[in-house]
Amino acid sequence: MTATLYGYAFLDEFVLLYPLYALLFSDTGLTVGQISFLFALWSVTAVVLEVPSGALADAVSRRLLLWLGPLLTAVGFTLWVLTPSYWAFALGFVLWGVGGALGSGALEALVYEELDRLGAADDYARVMGRARAAGLVAVMAAMGLAGPVFALGGYPAVGAASVLACLLTAATASRFPERRSPAAGSASWAGTLRSGLAAARTDRPVMASLLLVALVASVWGALDEYTPLLVRDTGVPGWAAPYLLLLIWAGATTGSLLAGVGERLGRTGFAALLGGSALALAAGALARTPAGLVLVAVAFGGFQLANVLADARLQRRIDDTGRATLTSVAGLGTELVTVAVFGGYAAVVSSTGHSTAFAVFGVPYLVTALVMAAGGTERGRRKP
Repeated sequence: MTATLYGYAFLDEFVLLYPLYALLFSDTGLTVGQISFLFALWSVTAVVLEVPSGALADAVSRRLLLWLGPLLTAVGFTLWVLTPSYWAFALGFVLWGVGGALGSGALEALVYEELDRLGAADDYARVMGRARAAGLVAVMAAMGLAGPVFALGGYPAVGAASVLACLLTAATASRFPERRSPAAGSASWAGTLRSGLAAARTDRPVMASLLLVALVASVWGALDEYTPLLVRDTGVPGWAAPYLLLLIWAGATTGSLLAGVGERLGRTGFAALLGGSALALAAGALARTPAGLVLVAVAFGGFQLANVLADARLQRRIDDTGRATLTSVAGLGTELVTVAVFGGYAAVVSSTGHSTAFAVFGVPYLVTALVMAAGGTERGRRKP
């Protein structure tokens, strides 16, 4: 299963259109406003379908959803390249959003339950850390190959390569083992949705884990979108910027690979990881130098590690019957907080700058670390 997972994670992110689709929209004649609307449509689709698709993954075959999602994305990319227009781009983003929602929650639930059946649930963080590292490596590889492929065949060649990656992702998903027997039907779907949402409201440990996943994943995930602007503000020439961005991505990849070691961290160790990463982010950003970006890479590695560990903590606390639903609730929380961070970042950067904004958004992590450390200390004092 792990070989299938790593292949799936790599192929799912090996999309050569990633660094070029905004240029495709612009070259087709879309305005900035129209492009922004497309991005918003993509996000809204994911937000609306996140939790219902998770409930669906608890009611039907998760492997089926992981196979279907990339096929819908492939159709969207095909529309973009064959009939480039505003409405084709909009439909493509809806299909991409639906495809992503089908896999969100389903993948984590399938992997955890299959590992649990093998008596290897404790390996979940290490396995998922490696899978996410494979995805990050795929993004970096796609960034490197997009330029040469575009030079050879333009948008049609890049689009064809992206569609092929989606088809290979679907083919790989069909090889996932799945020994559960989901109950089919709309009644089952509605029941899993209700029970999952009830658990999110009433189970305090689960609620705490959901909030932790949403916070850890969202803030640095939103900041990642602004790293090119942070790099540019260090004064490096344009040709050097991609290499510094790769440095930051390499930091996040390293964090994923350390998930097995990170599993040994207790509550206090996790708090120290968050707090140390927050301080590294602030120091690296405020340095306003290329050397300072090394600390930003270290911070992103720490946040990525914390992200994997928080997800593993959530999976251990979920009842198997609503695993995908609750994982999708965490995904919904992440999306909503990410949108809030985008708005807050725009407000902060308008009066300060990118380096200060990065430092400011390290504060939520620092506060979370202090709260977790205090909670660990209090529990320690109550022990006999």
